[in-house]
Amino acid sequence: MVRRPLLALLSVLLAAAGLVAIPSAAQAASYSASLSQAIADLPVAAEVRTGYSRDLFVHWVDADGDGCDTRDEVLISEAEEAPTVGSGCSLSGGRWYSYYDGVSQTSASALDIDHMVPLAEAWDSGARSWSAATRQSYANDLGDYRTLVGVTAALNRSKGDQDIAEWLPPQQQCRYLREWVAVKHRWSLSVDSAEKSAMTALVSSAGCTGTITVTVAN
Repeated sequence: MVRRPLLALLSVLLAAAGLVAIPSAAQAASYSASLSQAIADLPVAAEVRTGYSRDLFVHWVDADGDGCDTRDEVLISEAEEAPTVGSGCSLSGGRWYSYYDGVSQTSASALDIDHMVPLAEAWDSGARSWSAATRQSYANDLGDYRTLVGVTAALNRSKGDQDIAEWLPPQQQCRYLREWVAVKHRWSLSVDSAEKSAMTALVSSAGCTGTITVTVAN
């Protein structure tokens, strides 16, 4: 059997000889562009809701087995004042800032963990073709702080499954736009034409700027 180091050496020699092309791991694993370019780079496709069920995205799992599920992990990591973590990962005390409405909350129960790109919107934009394991990874993505965000519960529920052409938070809309675009790129999701037009218009009207840099997850 040929061992992996030898295979790697053979691949390098073959590539140098022009006999095989080896894609760059760095290029495959990351994306970075200005906000305007990142919006332009998002592929446009019609959305398809057929077959969607929230149950197809298993979420709030305890992936590392520490007793705290994904919701708890986000609340702990985003707290401005750390809560006390008790038995069964019960949280007491603490303070959180909901950037959607500029309101600080002192009770974890007053917060929802928002999927920046809602589960239904992800399905419409490409997740319908993912495996169950990939959908679970998306629904519990702790690898990028922008995918999941703790916000005032009532505001998250007013958002529902609407995309950026249909709903914007009352505050920090440019931040919301940047994070929406970042998640779309991280998970290789498409946008529909109305969504892309709304994002482009917001850049112009609000003067949104910035650089979108992500590790591509899918």
